[in-house]
Amino acid sequence: MEEDTGKSIHDLDPFNTLLDFNRAGVPLLEVVTEPDLRNGEEAYAFLNEIRQLVRYLDISDGNMEEGSLRCDVNISVRPIGRAKFGTKVEVKNLNSFRHVQKAIDFEFKRQVAAVEAGETILQETRTFDSSKGITTVLRIKEDANDYRYFTEPDLAPVRLSPSWIEGNRASLPELPRARKARYRSELGLSDYDAELLTDGLGVAAYFDALLAAGAGAKTAANWINGPVAGWLNERALTIEALPLPASRLAALIALIESSTVSHSAAQQIFLRMASEPEANPLQLAEELGLLQQSDAHALQGIVDEVLADWPDKVAEYQSGKKGLIGLFMGEVMKRSRGSADPKIATELLRRQLD
Repeated sequence: MEEDTGKSIHDLDPFNTLLDFNRAGVPLLEVVTEPDLRNGEEAYAFLNEIRQLVRYLDISDGNMEEGSLRCDVNISVRPIGRAKFGTKVEVKNLNSFRHVQKAIDFEFKRQVAAVEAGETILQETRTFDSSKGITTVLRIKEDANDYRYFTEPDLAPVRLSPSWIEGNRASLPELPRARKARYRSELGLSDYDAELLTDGLGVAAYFDALLAAGAGAKTAANWINGPVAGWLNERALTIEALPLPASRLAALIALIESSTVSHSAAQQIFLRMASEPEANPLQLAEELGLLQQSDAHALQGIVDEVLADWPDKVAEYQSGKKGLIGLFMGEVMKRSRGSADPKIATELLRRQLD
């Protein structure tokens, strides 16, 4: 733990290093890992985990591009079978996860080529040139003394009692890995769904609120990762900016699960509710004429129209192209404005076509 001293910027001016002291004095927590990462891809994944963790703890926004999260990397290579690491090279001033990955991968190739050519790897500090995808030398440090490896005499040791540590551990919120495991084991969600839902604390909290309001886990996951994510992405918003309370979306999901409205009709209702957060989804379904039609007699007329308008496709279907059932269903749903019960519509189509 220390205080930020400022930021050096090397890639904005071709002749000068710029110094940004706006963050000087801000509390800074430094994490140093063992040499456990083997390539740029692993480092990228590790940084994602760190960013997710600090966001869950609400201690930083984790935006590397803004300087809230920084990363220096030390890279060394060694031939297979050799226990001792080679000379390490430090790369500093990396300002994105992708730059970290590219810098590591470049350094690996550079150092391997140097070793295989019989050259000596110097202990030095380098920077990454993002425009060329290469690292270049900043300064050379020949000995450990250059790094000032000695105990800081003005800093007293900090001793934390086990009870203090456990008390703080118990006060932590549910962290990403634990929540991911719970979504998989208790809710039966796939790894993919659990990963998306726990990517940010806001998304996870909204999902939990949907469950608390009575929505089914899989349906809730599909809505957050589908229509909700699409609506937010189009507007470059986070889920915290979604005007629709979880209880209202849960009420809309309940209409789908009770077959009151179809999924496609629910998406139309959702768009309306996003601009009218207090609207009742059932009333909107009635107002928009989107209540699901389960009356086979009423749907039969739509099915007859669709098949009459596509005689060539009917002939193709009956000659073996069974996949055309999707075309007919699409037309039925379009003409019913998404209100046709898919199961009944499919049965009516197959009965006539087969």
